[in-house]
Amino acid sequence: MSGSVESRQVVRAYYDAWTAGDVDAAAAYLAEGFTSWGSGNMHSASGTAFADSLRHFRQGVTGVDLISELYGDDEATLVYDVHVEGVGTVRTAEHFRLAGGRIASNILIFDEWPYQAAKR
Repeated sequence: MSGSVESRQVVRAYYDAWTAGDVDAAAAYLAEGFTSWGSGNMHSASGTAFADSLRHFRQGVTGVDLISELYGDDEATLVYDVHVEGVGTVRTAEHFRLAGGRIASNILIFDEWPYQAAKR
């Protein structure tokens, strides 16, 4: 199996699971030693910490619209809109690195403006 095919299978399975609300299934795709960096000074040093944050975040998500998906050997990038209750639509880009058939890390970049506007 080519690296880009494996990347697509793993990352789409992860994305499909968390967007359907099954964070435990999504977390199963995270490698031991997983790390995450994101907008708003977000950082998770483990898959467990990331899954806990994702579980909390997912409670306010009312929908997700995938805009673009790009796959390469051991990497992938998804661009999507997340609709968040009380916040609105948040444009998001997520880049993944894979190792050993699992997600080793991600970089999550999102537009913080809807969150700032919701606080006003």
